[in-house]
Amino acid sequence: MGPKQQLSRIMRPDDANIVGNVHGGTILKMIEEAGCIIGTRHCNTQSGDRCAAQLARVERTDFLYPMFIGEVAHVSAEITYASKHSVEVQVHVMSENILTGATKMTNRAALWYVPFSLKNVDNVTEVPPIKYASPGQEEEGKKRYEAQKMERLETKERNGELLMPVSAPDRTTKEPYTVGFSQSSLIHLVGPSDCTLHGFVHGGVTMKLMDEVAGIVAARHCKTNIVTASVDAINFHRKIMKGCVVTVSGRATFASNKSMEIEVFVDADPLIEAEKGKYRAVTAFFTYISLDKQGKPLPIPPMKLEGDGEQRRFEDGKMRYLQNKAKRLADKERQQ
Repeated sequence: MGPKQQLSRIMRPDDANIVGNVHGGTILKMIEEAGCIIGTRHCNTQSGDRCAAQLARVERTDFLYPMFIGEVAHVSAEITYASKHSVEVQVHVMSENILTGATKMTNRAALWYVPFSLKNVDNVTEVPPIKYASPGQEEEGKKRYEAQKMERLETKERNGELLMPVSAPDRTTKEPYTVGFSQSSLIHLVGPSDCTLHGFVHGGVTMKLMDEVAGIVAARHCKTNIVTASVDAINFHRKIMKGCVVTVSGRATFASNKSMEIEVFVDADPLIEAEKGKYRAVTAFFTYISLDKQGKPLPIPPMKLEGDGEQRRFEDGKMRYLQNKAKRLADKERQQ
């Protein structure tokens, strides 16, 4: 297999919610940082233009166990496949309780990076090959590469309609448990600390903002402690430059008895190059669960749907929920 990278960091109060659960966005940001480091390092092991690896896609990520303030997050990243112009990085996250020594695997993720030249940001450089333990590993990697390439092309066309930013829903006119009641937005000015060497936003920064908004939507709907359970595949269709104002908007799309799905959109508005106009950069679906004070799952309040659009999105969400449930059960049976 390819090169490896490890990051470790103790979880602080500003990494977590008010009851001490570490935000999913904090973990996603660490995962992406490890991927960016190993991807950029590998892509610069040959002569030619220096380059930086830019996140193109994150496969579906499940949050297996919560992490808490005071625990240490250990992130291990490894390059598992290289095509001519992209690398796949697989990441594992372990939590360590440094008082008891107990460890748990909390996350597994797969990310795809594309290297862009530092001389010309529109130029994608070639990726050095990696050594595989067996021809079978290379073949499996190629299948994953073709599958994600196909899905990225499909989702590029259906990037969702424009959502009006809603930072504070009008609670006087919207009923609780409706989509409009919990819909939320966050506006962020992209600064240098958010960006890569190219001046583009780190994928991890974007995912952290998306998780924050989705968490607000879930909390407004449930009015309890909520935690990220999973994130569906995220495709980064267009880069976000330094100096852009990003509007991150979230709305509830589906709720089962145990979990709720939130659709999140990221729109970028270039302030300096205003003639380019506002554009949709990223969309994704986040799934949350509700917990009581003892950390036990609580039922999700049913959604009150208004109109055909909300009904359609609910049915689409139900289909994704059932597909993911079937896949989880199949994976469980395979492991037994």
